[in-house]
Amino acid sequence: MSHTLVLGLGNTIMSDDGIGPKVIEQLQQAAGLPEGVTLLDGGTLGLDLLPHLEGVQRLIIVDAVEIGKAPGTCVRLAGDDVPMALETKLSPHQMGMKDLLAVARLMDQLPDEIVLIGVQPACLEMDTELTPEVAAAMPALLAMVQAELSGN
Repeated sequence: MSHTLVLGLGNTIMSDDGIGPKVIEQLQQAAGLPEGVTLLDGGTLGLDLLPHLEGVQRLIIVDAVEIGKAPGTCVRLAGDDVPMALETKLSPHQMGMKDLLAVARLMDQLPDEIVLIGVQPACLEMDTELTPEVAAAMPALLAMVQAELSGN
């Protein structure tokens, strides 16, 4: 059985940067996740997440990413595009995530498949609420993650 980790990244007190953990929270409340799927609110842990990658074949990361599009625009990136998307740092945890993937590769713990489901943030200021643009993107993000989980 393949093991999939859905990893929500971000700081929930920095407005749109908190989208990853908020998506994980929504998925935890939903019923019917496929067998072999683990949900993890990775917050801003970076390298501390390395033990969670052990035995993971598919890694689905949910995060706010700078893609140069309108706020609330969703994107799916895979493979080598994932570390590239983390080059433009919106938050310190993204450097940690890039380091995490590099260390996982060195330790031969890198998942076979890595997908980033991201959204262009509107605001990264201190606030516990998402901006209206990113909040409106939540259903699309959830649908994208669920499509990944169902293999579509």
